Amino acid sequence: MRADFHIHTTASDGTWDPAELLDHLQAAGIGAFAVTDHDSTANLAEAARLAREAGLRFLPGVELNATKDGHNFHILGYGIDPDDKALQDLCRHNQRLLEQKDEDSVRHLAERGWDVSVPEFATYDYDRHRGGWRALAYLEDKGLCAGVGDFFQRVFTAENDLGFPDFPSVTEVIRVIHGAGGAALCAHLASTFHGAGMAAYLPGLQAEPLDGLECYHSGHSGEDTRFLVAYCRQKGLYISGGSDCHGGFVPSRHLGSPAIDTADLYLPGLL
Repeated sequence: MRADFHIHTTASDGTWDPAELLDHLQAAGIGAFAVTDHDSTANLAEAARLAREAGLRFLPGVELNATKDGHNFHILGYGIDPDDKALQDLCRHNQRLLEQKDEDSVRHLAERGWDVSVPEFATYDYDRHRGGWRALAYLEDKGLCAGVGDFFQRVFTAENDLGFPDFPSVTEVIRVIHGAGGAALCAHLASTFHGAGMAAYLPGLQAEPLDGLECYHSGHSGEDTRFLVAYCRQKGLYISGGSDCHGGFVPSRHLGSPAIDTADLYLPGLL
């Protein structure tokens, strides 16, 4: 069965709501999927209901921000109880950090002479179906940013004194996922878009109580994918994969790409 276990919706920075996602999944012939929004489980119940009606296999998920050695890691939680209190507390905590970072980013840019205003931003809203997040949409609407790539290359930089907040530790995030009945896997470890890459980060993660790794990802080379699969098999770790599709928000990531079959994966107790 074709599978995609890394998909974002309007609950975080994707452009599709659950109904739109189901339409695209069926058109792509994908029979098993997970919704893994950033620090949010808001669309899981609706996605699960629609999956049941369509006869698709659904895995409830979430992608949680974590910090280790000053780097921002994304930890996937699969098979979670979306209503778990500690999980919801962590989601709300991370969302507050991100909301504060949005405000701080606008303030920093205003201090550096950019045509932005904290009071104006306080009343700003945007259509979640456009994808992304509030500060990005605000800068786009002000004509100051050309998109997500431009945001991270020119705006959200050390030169502008901007960076990710300190999220809870990888160890703590894994603990919360386990407490919610889920399995914890590190996302897109070999993707250079998300940092320095696998060689830089894998050694420091080996002591963490991760259940597995996302081996297949739209940002992984074939060589890195093969290495990660072999690594997980050797250590008896879970093997997952997905497109990291955000609908139309990140045009280079397409639903169902890379092509993954459930036989390629190792997710005991989840599939």
